[in-house]
Amino acid sequence: MGRTVELRIAGTNYRVVSSAAEADLQRLARIVGEKLAEVSPRGRPAQPQAMLLAAIALAHEVEAQRADRESLERRTRDLLRRALARIDDALEPVAASSDSASPVE
Repeated sequence: MGRTVELRIAGTNYRVVSSAAEADLQRLARIVGEKLAEVSPRGRPAQPQAMLLAAIALAHEVEAQRADRESLERRTRDLLRRALARIDDALEPVAASSDSASPVE
């Protein structure tokens, strides 16, 4: 069961019921507040549209980071595949020569 945590974002207090750690929620609230400050005019109270823009901006950052991670994973898999192929190619002559050097009876 969750507990109630008080969060302050852009000068407004929000009560949130969550099972997440309060420190994590406070950290996330700070991130949202910082993004809201980026998309809102200074000195004005945060409007619902600004909250929406902040949410969209954060979602865009998540998508961009996901795409970067997936690209890095693909490049890493390709690099490992090529490295393993080179290792296999280097080991084939050794395996072939030990197969052809059968003991003399």
